Formats: sequence, structure tokens, C-alpha cells
Amino acid sequence: MKKNKSYNLFVIIAFVALLFPMLRGFLKKDKDPHLTGIVINNVNPDSLFKKDQWFSGEYQNLKDDYNNDHWVFKEDFVRLNNQFYYTAFNQLRVNGFVSGKDNYVYSEGYIFSAYGDDYIGSKKIISKLEKALVVQDTLKKKGIDLFLVFAPGKGEYCTEQIEDKYKHLIKKTNYEEYVEGSKKLGLNVLDLKAYFQKLKPTTPYPLFPKFGHHWSYYGECLAVDTIIGYIEKLHHCDLPDIFWNKIDVVDSSRSRDADVLKSMNLYSNPKQHMKLAYPEVLFENDTLKNITRVLTISDSYWYGPVYMGVGKNCFAGGQFWYYYNKIIPNPSATEKVEVWQLDLKQNIESNQVIMLLYSEGNLPGFGNTFIEDAYELYTNPTAYYLRINKEKTIKEFSKQIREKPMLLKKATKKSYDLQIPLDSAIKLDAIKLAGID
Repeated sequence: MKKNKSYNLFVIIAFVALLFPMLRGFLKKDKDPHLTGIVINNVNPDSLFKKDQWFSGEYQNLKDDYNNDHWVFKEDFVRLNNQFYYTAFNQLRVNGFVSGKDNYVYSEGYIFSAYGDDYIGSKKIISKLEKALVVQDTLKKKGIDLFLVFAPGKGEYCTEQIEDKYKHLIKKTNYEEYVEGSKKLGLNVLDLKAYFQKLKPTTPYPLFPKFGHHWSYYGECLAVDTIIGYIEKLHHCDLPDIFWNKIDVVDSSRSRDADVLKSMNLYSNPKQHMKLAYPEVLFENDTLKNITRVLTISDSYWYGPVYMGVGKNCFAGGQFWYYYNKIIPNPSATEKVEVWQLDLKQNIESNQVIMLLYSEGNLPGFGNTFIEDAYELYTNPTAYYLRINKEKTIKEFSKQIREKPMLLKKATKKSYDLQIPLDSAIKLDAIKLAGID
């Protein structure tokens, strides 16, 4: 009798365990996993079903991928898995990021950059800077000022919290080569990295947060104010000022000051133990001053000032070209437009100032070929237009990959497996789709 009772109890428990996911899936209204930094396929293939997809097996693959992304326990299990690795081994389940001392998080690439491990050599850097000088001088004749901004990286600024295994004698860094070369050639340069280092001993508030990848919101405000002042001197103009009369000091991050923490997708976030400052930013409201259109070509460091409203309120609505690819704000109401789809000459010359701002970890790819493209455009336009027409097909397929979650997921996996940048993985897949050997 006891055996029967035990068996029956086991059967009931097993049945409930098997039934529970289905019941939860039926009762849960929001089945989308709320995870940061993970590509989720939100296109149900049932809504786009075609006969040939069934017989080729494509439908089954699409459906499996969709179901995997919308499994009712997807978010819970991802967070629990990430929590285990973080708590037990101090490991971040965020591609390319590592944990340092005192809970500081870093992009590993920025640590390598701080110690010169990604140094690309003097020859490549000087060649790029010589082309930048030609572009700067050419645009100056048209009344347009070009300047370079070297932004600080967390790896170099927060060296004290980097794990000792990364530290070694520094021989040469890309930053040092860029600064020395720029000064020798006479390029227009704003060195924000040196500015932040000067502020470090006396700053009342952190310029880099523990759980953020970028400069803190407070550091961002100081950087923007400095950039505005530099443009005014360079271009002999008067831009609307940025200012603040009040600063909130809190121990819980706002804005992008915990962007990596969000991407860690933990079940329970750690305490931050850091007082962070948040100026209540105001802009001078003077339409007669807001007439100097500034084009910014930058990495993700410029996203913060975009959210702040700098482009609209100080740069006369000037665009932000993210990695010389994505356009913010998007110039079309019907489709996403990328830089390669624009008339480069026309768009360059519709601005009065062009700023190239890159942080230390992205100096190996400074400008993302903007300098090379602009140089060829103004020194050999025939060769430039022939080349971009040849590259158009690959660019079109690359754009498709970025816009389709299923294709983007494959490229992201390839990037991780081959340990190459995502853009490189996308290009490889685009070449394959285009049928180019």
C-alpha cells in the first residue's frame, strides 16, 4: 500500500512538473524575454508561412529559433545561469567584458588598449593622419572645420581596479602615437583623455562608474561643455551654452551609468556602493546661436550626448554617424538609412564643423574608413565612385543582416565563435549571400 501511495505521489509530481511549463506559458501574458544585449527573434514564421519553406526545412528552423527565444522560462534561466557564473566565479556572461577589483567591470579590449596590446604601429597611424590632414585642409577652403577628439577609456582611467594578470610594462599605445602624430602634422585635436586625467585627482564625483562602460553622466556633461568651447574657438562661432544649477548626488545609477550591469542580465543585481552625480542639464535657448551645424562621427561614447539633446540644442540639428554607419536621427520616415546610401560629398558639405570622436579602445579603427573615403573622394573622385559602386551589393546585404533578427543572430554567433568584430562577421555573411568569392 505504501509503495502504491509513493508511486502515485511520484506520478502526480512528475505530471505536474511536465505540465507546469505549459500552464505557465498559457497563463503568462507577456512571453517576450526582457533581456538586454541579446538578439531576440520576434518574427513568428507562422505569420509569413510559405509552402517552399516547409519542404526545404527553413520553416522548421525558423520556428525552432522563435520558440527557443520565447520559451516561457527563457529569461529566468538566462538570469539564473548568469548569476551563478558571476557569484561563483566573478565572471560576466557579456561578450568581451570582464570583472575587475571592487566590482568594477571593463571591456577587455579597453584594458588591452590601455597597456598597448592592440597597438597597430606607427606606419598605419601616420598614414591615416596624413590623409586626415589633406581632408582637413581641403574642407577648410570650403569653410568647414574638421577636428579629432580622443576620448578616455575606462581601462586607462581606472587602472587601479584592473586585475593584476592584465598589467605589464607599457611600450607604446595607439593613443600616444595618435597624439604625437597629430601635433607634428598640425591637425585640429581635442585631447579629452588628457583632460580627464588632469581632473582625476580633484574631481568631486566619479568620471567613470563601476558598472558602466562609458564615462559617467557627470563626466559626459564636462566633456560636452569642453567640446562646445573648443568648437567655438576653432570655428570662430558662438554656440548655445550647456549649464546646470543643480546636481543630484545619488547611490543608484541613472542614465547609462550601469549599462553593462543591464547587459549582465542577473537574477539579482549587486549593490553599487558609489555616489554618482547627475546635473540637471539646461541649454541656452538662443536660435541665433544654434546655427552651426556639426556632424559627429563617433563610437558609442556619443550616444549619451545625443540622448542629452546636444545635437538638437547646440549643433543646429547635426547628425550623429554611429561608427560611420547608422544615422541618428534617421533621415527617412519610411526606412532605415545608412551612411553608405548617402551622397557623401553633399552631406559633408552641408555642415560647418565635422567632429571625429573615438574612445581609446576604438583607436585601431579610428574613423571607420571615413578619413580614407573622404581623402579619396577629394583627391581621386573617379576612383572613389567606382569603388563604392562595386561595394554597394555587399553593403545592401549587410544592411539586411542588421535588420533581420534571424540573420543578425547568426552573425553574432559567428562573431563570438571566430573572435572577430560583429561588423566583420556581418560582412562575411553578406559576401556569402551576395555570392561573391
